[in-house]
Amino acid sequence: MSLEDLERRIKNLEDIEEIKALKARYCAYCDDSYDAEGIAGLFTEDAVWDGGIRGRADGRQAIQDFFVQASQRLPFAIHMVMNPIIQVDGDRATGMWYLFQTCTYAEGNRAVWGSGRYDEEYVRVDGQWKFQHLKLTSNFWTPFDEGWAKTPFA
Repeated sequence: MSLEDLERRIKNLEDIEEIKALKARYCAYCDDSYDAEGIAGLFTEDAVWDGGIRGRADGRQAIQDFFVQASQRLPFAIHMVMNPIIQVDGDRATGMWYLFQTCTYAEGNRAVWGSGRYDEEYVRVDGQWKFQHLKLTSNFWTPFDEGWAKTPFA
C-alpha cells in the first residue's frame, strides 16, 4: 500500500468520524429543548429538513423557524441514533441511521416511543461537514404504556 493510499484511507475515516460528530451534535441540540439556532447552524444555507409526517423546512432559516416551535410540541426528547452507514465521496457524503426515541407529546402530556430512519446528504463547507438534506422516515410513534405492537402509530 502506498503512502497516498494510506493518507486517502485515513482521510476517509476522519471524514466519517466528523460526520458522526455532526450527527451527535444534532441529537444533543434536539435533546436540549430543540435548540433551534444550534440545530440550524449544522445545516447549509439551502438545506432541506424533511421530517415526513413531522413537517418539512427548506433553507437554514426555515429550519431554525421550524425548531423554535418544536419544544412546544415535544417538551422532552432523547434521540438515540445507531447503525450508521456513511459513504464519503470527496466533499460530499451520504448517511443512513436508525432512530429510537423516547419523548413526551405536549398534548395530553403523553410519554411516547418512536422509531425511524434518517437518510442524509452532507457537504463539506469551509472545511466542516454540514447537513445538505435530512429525511426522517417514521416507523412508529406510540404511547409508552401501549407499545408499538398494540398501537403502532399515534
